[in-house]
Amino acid sequence: MRKTRKTVVAICTALLLAPLPEGASRVQASPAEKSALDAYHRQLRALDLPPGLGEPAMRPDPIREVTLAPLFDEPFACTEHPLGQLTGTGDALGTDCMIVGGATDETHGYNKLYRGLGEKNEDWYGWHKAVHAPFDSVVTFVHVNPVTNLPGSMGKPPASAILFQRADGMNVIYAHIAEFRVRPGDHVKAGDVVALDSDNGFARNPHVHVGAYKGTEPFQIRWDLKAMGAVPALSAN
Repeated sequence: MRKTRKTVVAICTALLLAPLPEGASRVQASPAEKSALDAYHRQLRALDLPPGLGEPAMRPDPIREVTLAPLFDEPFACTEHPLGQLTGTGDALGTDCMIVGGATDETHGYNKLYRGLGEKNEDWYGWHKAVHAPFDSVVTFVHVNPVTNLPGSMGKPPASAILFQRADGMNVIYAHIAEFRVRPGDHVKAGDVVALDSDNGFARNPHVHVGAYKGTEPFQIRWDLKAMGAVPALSAN
């Protein structure tokens, strides 16, 4: 019998810190689920994170938005974390972004996330591509996870991460990255290269998790379409 090779599923679980207890994100949580959720956030606090990161996020109604500079200077696609799926600041309402490739020219080929079966990190179009700062801000926290995952296998949290803070108190975190170009205290401008796309922490493939929050309020992320229009590879896609 001919053996069929298993392909890598191109869906990111992409939790910034750790998996939630089953059922803990439900709006009408039982006492047992609330207890599990409390234990989850105690686990996050034990990771020696900066103040505010990983704290229980409020459930905003309505959900407000923050507009960020393009994450990559190549075409990319993002999958969203809906309200209630993840409950910690930095995770809640976050998005997981991957560079898209595959098209050979304007009229041939089709978009995809990786070459071949995607079984190696190098197969993924986003692997070690430049990651750009979200806005003018100060780097307030950096964490390095030195273990690189293999596609299809989750690693241990917390992921390598950079936390940016804008003058108005808006925070944005990037996770699952590598080869940082910044350190705490650095001032960055929107679009500065700050790291490379990678695959570490609780991730199943190369991508960048982006989360935004102010206090305990998570924000939905939008990309600056005007800034994207000024990037040739993005406007030509």
